[in-house]
Amino acid sequence: MKKVVVIGAGPAGLMAADVLSSAGIAVQLFDAMPSIGRKFLLAGKGGLNLTHSEPADLFASRYGQRRQQIEALFKSFDAASVRAWAASLGIETFVGSSGRVFPTDMKAAPLLRAWLARLRHPTSGPPVAFFMRHRWTGWHQPASQPGDDRDIASATPLWLNFDTPQGPFNVQADAVVLALGGGSWSRLGSTGAWVPLLQAKGVAVAPLLPANCGFDVQNGWSAHFASRFAGHPFKSVAIEFTNAQGHKFARRGEFVATATGVEGSLIYAASSWLRDDILAHGTATFHLDLLPGMPLERVLTQAQHPRGSRSLTSHLKSRLHIEGIKAAILYELLSKEQMADPVLLAQAIKALPITLAAVRPLDEAISSAGGVLFEAMTEQLMLESLPGVFCTGEMLDWEAPTGGYLLTACLASGVGAGQGVLAFLRNKL
Repeated sequence: MKKVVVIGAGPAGLMAADVLSSAGIAVQLFDAMPSIGRKFLLAGKGGLNLTHSEPADLFASRYGQRRQQIEALFKSFDAASVRAWAASLGIETFVGSSGRVFPTDMKAAPLLRAWLARLRHPTSGPPVAFFMRHRWTGWHQPASQPGDDRDIASATPLWLNFDTPQGPFNVQADAVVLALGGGSWSRLGSTGAWVPLLQAKGVAVAPLLPANCGFDVQNGWSAHFASRFAGHPFKSVAIEFTNAQGHKFARRGEFVATATGVEGSLIYAASSWLRDDILAHGTATFHLDLLPGMPLERVLTQAQHPRGSRSLTSHLKSRLHIEGIKAAILYELLSKEQMADPVLLAQAIKALPITLAAVRPLDEAISSAGGVLFEAMTEQLMLESLPGVFCTGEMLDWEAPTGGYLLTACLASGVGAGQGVLAFLRNKL
């Protein structure tokens, strides 16, 4: 019986193992962490967002420059397939008001338990064997036979080295699936330590960068603003950003002030554009609309309304319902003269410039960009320079916003890698 090693027990690795086991392949799944699916479980702590219900064309557009490659994977496993897969595990799903898809109980743990039960006790095919606390450290070179000068990492069977609590461990396989994650949330296992191991074998890897990340504002918030409003949300606002290439991002939503800058869903949606402009030019400036439902003319009329003896703070609250963090950000970024000028104040309420000067560290990001280039792989996700070695999940060079897009692509790439391995093994027979 053919044996495949999968390294990485996140959604992509588990899905690859599922595909292979269902096809009758013996699978050994290794992971450096003590337990399975740690990032998956943490991501579902506030409600597991499985996928999104929006039309396929719009869904595919969320993957930006890698749309073509990710869309190809969706031919075998798309957003509808995610819901069908969950149902096959006994997990019903529903579509929320935002179009996002969740398990009916909103939890990740029951789905993961059902999935692991199927992998360990399949109705057909061999069970998947799990090896935890096994950290992959590279390729194992066994003693060569006379006249054998092959590079063992470019021939099959493949040999792999692991560090374990009991000491070094090596294993051989007919094919390998690497599902090692990106570089965010390293405490959960995605350390990016695989990058030099693949680069040493000639695999092209784009640098790992923060995605769905926060930013620091230029010159920082004042001590007063940071102490009073860090952690407070900007609700019912909109942001607009035009990058150096002239592409425009505009969306309503909400985000959060941090002690040093901004983060949250609306910022994450624009984060790839903001990050790239900061990396290229040192700063990026977006414009914040505090009242997206009110046209500038009406805002100006209300700002110009005589306020009598009332303070400007009271005036903003009574005439425009601007208070709390929305009022605070105006006082933070505008001068006394600008606050006193109704025209300048109204313009700032509708388009307040906020300049970002730094991306928050990769380890704080929800996900990462960069990774193994698709150009370094076949269409079946096998590395061109390492036959029999497949890559999947977040270690590939793609990114997407939150909203179910990350998990859907990880699962789809897991299916793609699993199917690629099956084709590879058939061709070897």
